[in-house]
Amino acid sequence: MSDDLKGAVPKLAIRDLHVTYRSQHGEDVEAVRGIDFSIADKPGTGEVVVFLGPSGCGKSTVLKAVAGLLPPSKGEVLVDGVKVSGVGRDRGMVFQAYTSFGWLNVRENIEYGLRLRGVPRAEREPLSQRYLEAVGLSDSAKKYPKELSGGMKQRVAIARTLINKPKLLLMDEPFGALDPQTRWDMQGLLIDISKSEDNTILFVTHDVSEAVYLADTVFVLSKRPAQILERVDVPVFNERDLSLKSKPEFRDVEKHLLDLLYKKQ
Repeated sequence: MSDDLKGAVPKLAIRDLHVTYRSQHGEDVEAVRGIDFSIADKPGTGEVVVFLGPSGCGKSTVLKAVAGLLPPSKGEVLVDGVKVSGVGRDRGMVFQAYTSFGWLNVRENIEYGLRLRGVPRAEREPLSQRYLEAVGLSDSAKKYPKELSGGMKQRVAIARTLINKPKLLLMDEPFGALDPQTRWDMQGLLIDISKSEDNTILFVTHDVSEAVYLADTVFVLSKRPAQILERVDVPVFNERDLSLKSKPEFRDVEKHLLDLLYKKQ
């Protein structure tokens, strides 16, 4: 499959991206070297793009460059053909660490960005209700973060990001701290969201099984400084349920990714 659809402006284009930053110890760290790819804009089709690589390889740095949190040392990032020059509402980010505001309840957390923009309460409430239902938190709207499990806190973070209608949803190992059952539930939620919200989701993980289960496309990254080893288009599975992970077609993709990770490093 071609990166671009017949010359259309890509949803995301990264051109010769290099990122070097200063560490806490005052040393220059080359985190990303010469990454170049594009993701086509496919209206009406949700898409999950996964960055897979070993811990510390620079996956999160790529995501932060797209978010506008880390400026490129060289190269550029473009969203719908517009160069990224800082953070913006067109890109929403969900981190591994839970980021809810402790003094706000679930609904207030989800509405936080709308309130900052001056959206009236009468408009905020039906929107927040929609996303409360989308992430399965309708019965928890009045609870505070201290009353929530880890998975529920991540659902709040996802809803708070989605309500602002970002063009790109950026997720930095958001399920890494969850127990296996909750992680499985959240993976299913993410697949549902990618279809219902027509989102392009960029997802960082070092878990090969998670990458195959979630992704439409996987970019396999090298050890730091991150470079693209290969782009892998994941087959369209008819059903995505727990049994899929034991099927030959799933295992074949998993093996291919593992071979790339361990044979090309």
